[in-house]
Amino acid sequence: MSTIIHFLLFAIYCISQSIAYFITVDAHAEECFFEKVEAGTKLGLAFEIAEGGFLDIDVRIIGPDGQVIYQAERETSGKYTFAAHTSGVYTYCFSNKMSTMTPKVVMFHMAVGDSPKAEAEEGKTHNKLEDMIRELSAQLTSVKQEQEYMQVRDRIHRSINESTNSRVVMWSFFEALILIAMTLGQVYYLKRFFEVRRVV
Repeated sequence: MSTIIHFLLFAIYCISQSIAYFITVDAHAEECFFEKVEAGTKLGLAFEIAEGGFLDIDVRIIGPDGQVIYQAERETSGKYTFAAHTSGVYTYCFSNKMSTMTPKVVMFHMAVGDSPKAEAEEGKTHNKLEDMIRELSAQLTSVKQEQEYMQVRDRIHRSINESTNSRVVMWSFFEALILIAMTLGQVYYLKRFFEVRRVV
């Protein structure tokens, strides 16, 4: 019974660690998030732009010593994983300073692994069931993240399709107005052409 409770608590913990966040980064703004970890801990960042402008944003990951670990400009999506080189607070920043007036909606997920100290302690009491639970949890997290990214991509493609559809409808309406105007103009011209002029 205690094994089942342990499994459920572990699964709930892992699912809570895999939540994706949606933020809005205004034009000329930058949003930063912080994670305090020990040296050797594995960190990961996965992001995708859900809507806004050309679906691009600048991304930076900064270490506790102020060193830039990862930097990308005008990225639509990306994934980056690294091991913490020193203990302290790591900063993840999304910058929309290049945009003049369009805010961007960013979906991102920050993954934090176990610290080497915790892994060493767990290694002493590991059994096969816990290893299988850990592996299953990692696969569930991966599937959940992929579903979230697919939802974002679906929203992006739907938005593009709706925009294209509305432009096609507007262009068809404009063409219809032009045709009606040309028809009326030709009727008026022909009527004037065949009109009998009386000389008084």
